Amino acid sequence: MKILWACPLFLHPTTKGGQIRTLETLRQLHRWHEVHFVALDSADNREGIERAGEYCSHVYPVKHRVPSKTSPAFVLQFTRGAFSSVPLAVSRFASPAMRDLIADLERRIGFDHIVCDFLAAAPNIPAIERAVLFQHNVETTIWERRESTATNPLHQLVYSVQRQRMFAYERDICQRARHVVAVSEEDARRMRSLFGVTRVSDVPTGVNIEHFAPPANAQTKHDLVFVGSMDWMPNVDGMLYFISDVLPLIRRELAECRVAIVGRTPGKDILDAAARDPLITVTGTVPDTRPYLWESAVSIVPLRIGGGTRLKIYEAMAAKVPVVSTTVGAEGLPLESGRHVELADDAHEFAARCIELLRDTSARKRMADAAWSLVKANFSWEQAARRFEDALTKSAAAAI
Repeated sequence: MKILWACPLFLHPTTKGGQIRTLETLRQLHRWHEVHFVALDSADNREGIERAGEYCSHVYPVKHRVPSKTSPAFVLQFTRGAFSSVPLAVSRFASPAMRDLIADLERRIGFDHIVCDFLAAAPNIPAIERAVLFQHNVETTIWERRESTATNPLHQLVYSVQRQRMFAYERDICQRARHVVAVSEEDARRMRSLFGVTRVSDVPTGVNIEHFAPPANAQTKHDLVFVGSMDWMPNVDGMLYFISDVLPLIRRELAECRVAIVGRTPGKDILDAAARDPLITVTGTVPDTRPYLWESAVSIVPLRIGGGTRLKIYEAMAAKVPVVSTTVGAEGLPLESGRHVELADDAHEFAARCIELLRDTSARKRMADAAWSLVKANFSWEQAARRFEDALTKSAAAAI
């Protein structure tokens, strides 16, 4: 097959779950098919273009700067976005140049399939009706959860406006796309319910078991670890909730409990919380997250908002680290609570599950072994990519 893959940004440096999912899927598809990759190029990221050959046959960078959320340019973009029906999370990536390039490539080359990777790439697809939309999250659900957990009235208002805009835009794109690929059965079900979508498939998340295999000599340095981009609001909200509501309960029983927060660009709230607690380590960007998993007793995922599936959970399982998560944190993953993962939504229950595992080495090993066996048998990236390949083939047949 000849595939045109349109993505908002390049895939290196790989710091987000969605990037990892796309990268590993494309690495597999590139083994079997001809992949043409189009993405926005922010001049300061040479690694993205230089490493694109790892997952595609042809690469087409398009100059476009996406302002940092802390920059004056973003404030201007946010102000302009107040008068647009397109959600800001999408309009930031709109590029007429990318749209023109894709139209030209379609005319000159012709493709068996066009993949719109992430909703943010949709404005740059000339005819979304001919494209398969790869939806890593149900974006509307994320905004709903942000709105429901916000305590600041101004934040609630902003989230409400963005939720309404996102719902209208996401519904329109999902309904018009040739097909939608969701990352879990739960997301596919939600798209059918929310948007009335009928052409939707689900493709499971994968993990590289060999890459995360722990070394024999790993020594525990942290009791609890959280791995995730710390400039993504669901992660920030989750860890601030954990620090304020859950950790004090754990410390009543385990006074010296050590926590590592591993992920890029931690904000002031997270840094300030760590500064007040010498037993909390905030790493910022690290070249490799695996040592922090290997050197921790338990991985935590205390998310209250978000969507899609958590690659961080499968990665912890592949690293043979037991996981305590909220239901939202493990949403969409076929896991059995008490066997593959501990699920807890109440602060007291979350703390209790962490304490139990930290106190019981044999329980940690049992859970880690069961989870590792599950992901090894069912969730390789090759299996996930084959499912994606099947979705492309079936969507083309249905469109004839």
